[in-house]
Amino acid sequence: MKHLTILVPEGQSNLSSIVGAYKLFSRANDYWQETGRQALFIIELAGISKEVDYYDGLFAVRPHRHIASIDKTNLIIIPSLNHNYQLAVAGNELLIEWMEKQYKNGAAIASICTGAFLLASSGLLDGKSCSTHWSAADHFRDLFPNVHLQPDRLITDENGIYTNGGAYSFLNLMIYLIEKYYDRQTAIFCSKVFQIEIDRQSQSAFVIFTGQKLHGDEMVIKAQEYIESKLHEKLSVEELSSRFSVSRRNFDRRFIKATGNTPIEYLQRVKIESAKKAFETTRKTINEVMYEVGYSDVKAFREVFRKITGMSPLEYRDKYNKEAIV
Repeated sequence: MKHLTILVPEGQSNLSSIVGAYKLFSRANDYWQETGRQALFIIELAGISKEVDYYDGLFAVRPHRHIASIDKTNLIIIPSLNHNYQLAVAGNELLIEWMEKQYKNGAAIASICTGAFLLASSGLLDGKSCSTHWSAADHFRDLFPNVHLQPDRLITDENGIYTNGGAYSFLNLMIYLIEKYYDRQTAIFCSKVFQIEIDRQSQSAFVIFTGQKLHGDEMVIKAQEYIESKLHEKLSVEELSSRFSVSRRNFDRRFIKATGNTPIEYLQRVKIESAKKAFETTRKTINEVMYEVGYSDVKAFREVFRKITGMSPLEYRDKYNKEAIV
């Protein structure tokens, strides 16, 4: 029988992701037993304290095991953390060392939401793809520049390491892992019992793009502010680089290094974020919004909008603004 270890870090991690992971895998085990098979996993919560308090002592979790008593496990799940990521990492060095040892010994690791900060601190994500909550992406990118962050992705799967986007999207990761370790039918069953949409792959529609400005490159910050002030205009990279007295090649290089986006990608994201807000809060037509954010080609606008949000402009408007005109 395989072993599943759900970590209970020190400090304020997210209780719902611990409970949710435990309940989903427990139900998958039950389903296998109900259909005449042996439970696949021994499921245990493990940490370095006998009890960890949550939400100012309102709840407490008492792990089954101390990590020191676990010589080998097959799958490790890291819950999401609560905001002060550096403090959380500093208080969990033993967990990080144990995780790294287990991975080298063959264990797979799945991080939920901002649990990626704990995972990345081990160095195991260096050179690999990773997702986390979109709101923490800038901070993550600043702390872990060697990780290929993909905040639009709901789930990443690379060399036995799984990560996912934010908040309750961790339920989609649990369904994904259940299909991988049990089978498709068990994943479908659990998705129906817990009413979780199966096969979701993107968190793009939920992203609120606020720009990436924690990088410290003053020239790039000024370029970002200029782009954001000219939403309704068509800007070229040549115009931008000339405005800030750098070559096109050097401008591109510095912009990508600072923000993780090319200047064109950044310009598109800013325009589409403005369009999203218009669709959410006004009764303007698709064409009206398109012109307001500097597009004149309907096809180009639709393609960029879908690339960034995973939805067409009409689908987005209908989903988030029921009062919008047809």
